[in-house]
Amino acid sequence: MTDETLATPVRLRTTLDSVPGYKPGKPAAAEGDTVVYKISSNENPYPPLPSVVEAVHEAVATMNRYPDMASSELTHALAQKLGVSDDEVSFGTGSVGILAALIAITCEPGDEVVYAWRSFEAYPIVTALTGARSVQVPLDADSRHDLDAMAAAVTDRTRLLIVCTPNNPTGPSVRTDELRAFIEKLPKDLLVVLDEAYLEFVEADDAPDALEFYREFPNVVVLRTFSKAYGLAGLRVGYAVARPRITEALRKAATPFGVNDMAQKAAVASLAAYDELEERVQALVVERRRVVEALADADLNIPDTQANFVWLPLGERTEEFAGVAKDAGLVVRPFAGEGVRATIAEPEANDRLVDVVKGFVGTR
Repeated sequence: MTDETLATPVRLRTTLDSVPGYKPGKPAAAEGDTVVYKISSNENPYPPLPSVVEAVHEAVATMNRYPDMASSELTHALAQKLGVSDDEVSFGTGSVGILAALIAITCEPGDEVVYAWRSFEAYPIVTALTGARSVQVPLDADSRHDLDAMAAAVTDRTRLLIVCTPNNPTGPSVRTDELRAFIEKLPKDLLVVLDEAYLEFVEADDAPDALEFYREFPNVVVLRTFSKAYGLAGLRVGYAVARPRITEALRKAATPFGVNDMAQKAAVASLAAYDELEERVQALVVERRRVVEALADADLNIPDTQANFVWLPLGERTEEFAGVAKDAGLVVRPFAGEGVRATIAEPEANDRLVDVVKGFVGTR
């Protein structure tokens, strides 16, 4: 077909003109005899646990049927684990699916969503698609949330505020004391979303317990995922812990049958096998610590990461480094003009990352 026959007169929303496209991590392409590692998407490098694979295999046999729209078994299992009621838990296609629904139930066109920047690149996308306006507050000099500046950015049009902790892609967590002081300053009717996609990798003593904040502040929602620590990125299961009124609204806004049966069964099996998963998480934390220590003498100011990745603040050399890493068999996630995010992966990939970074930037 020609360009002319492919054209369409259909009117699309003008909002789309300002919506950035999501840039997923590129797949790892073979480079001759070199083993190529994809460390661009913060995926868990371990394969699924046998018990989780078995649960998925059983679910495959009934894929001709719709899944349980209420995710009843998963809801009850997770609620018990978290110490909340079933009507305080809701699910979506990854935590970003839940976030999109949260913005949809709180924002009218022209309302505002406040979040730090740089942070998770889906935030401006899901905000713009509702017709709301993003208010991006720069990170501080240590690549952390500037909570005072975020509080100052709130106006009477602000309906939702996001705190990504640990922050993706830079890594630091907010601290308990500063988060409490921050929330206490905010309007009581402003929905505060604590996005904890990387919660399980946190080891900082002063990192907040988001569920504690949820119990203390009625306007707080906790957002989490099974994609990272649980290793279910390919099945898309995210969840929110919220007051029943918000949960009810989220269930109205959710895509019907959005969380498929295989995903539900895998998540239930993962909760049952959490002790095994925890061993893997701790192994990744040890690897993260090793990588950060190995890069301590590199000529970079690497932030204190509490996630399963490291942030390399390379500025204008970002794209150049991504090319050098690719040549070395590493697919990283560059943010042009700012820096590179690299996932903590297999030890061999981590060793190669350390060597490439030191060779690129030198050491002190």
